[in-house]
Formats: sequence, structure tokens, C-alpha cells
Amino acid sequence: MPYLALDIGSRRIGVAVSDPALSMALPHSVIERTNVKSDVERIAAIAADYAASEIVVGYPLTLRGERGPATETVDAFVAHLRRAFEGTVHLVDERMTTAMATRSLIAADVSRKKRKGVVDQIAATHILETFLRKKAREATP
Repeated sequence: MPYLALDIGSRRIGVAVSDPALSMALPHSVIERTNVKSDVERIAAIAADYAASEIVVGYPLTLRGERGPATETVDAFVAHLRRAFEGTVHLVDERMTTAMATRSLIAADVSRKKRKGVVDQIAATHILETFLRKKAREATP
């Protein structure tokens, strides 16, 4: 079953999905934030559409690896998500994923206007790739 990944921001949530073989992450969409209830419902619907049993959420630690104000916001969102989603929710360190996504889009000569619409889903893709690599390493004896 595929995994879903989220890059949760204050205005948008980037969404990525894995392929069924769990070998790669693909950008899916960007959800414009409205309210927690609606946002969680939309995520649960996407997870159901893909039969995803696990969701990977980017966890915004500081550059020093510590919790900050953004982690508290994500913790609150994840608490709502766990009540609405029957599968497992994983937290993955997302340090630098948005910066990496922005750099890759700039390198691809994507305009600033278009970057704004896709950077979050590319960041979610990086989060999911990190998770998939970790799972693959753990599965290797």
C-alpha cells in the first residue's frame, strides 16, 4: 500500500504519494489551508483514494534538532489527523526540505510564481523520500 506524505505549512499543505512498490515518492498536490477540520478531511480523503495505510508528516525541528513553535503547531494538527485517520502517522525530520525543494525548482528554471504553487508538494516529496530510504535501510539485514 502506498504512503502519503505531508509538508504542513501555515497557508498550504504539500502532499506527496509513494508508488505501490514503495520505491519512490511522487508529488501529488497542494492543499490551501482553510481550517483544521476541513484540512484533515481532505487529507483523509486523499489517503482513502490511494488506500494509504500510513501518513508521513514532516516534523519541523530547528536547525539544532530541537523542538520549536512550529513543532507545537504540527503536533496539534497531527493530533487531529490521528483521530480522523485509522492508519499510522509517522513524524520525519523535515529540516531543509523546503530549501532543497526551492533550490531544485530554481535549478529547473521554474518561475517564482509557479514555484509558490508547487514548492510544498516537492518538499513533501523530499520528506517521503527520506522516510522510504530509512525504511529500506531498516529492511536490509
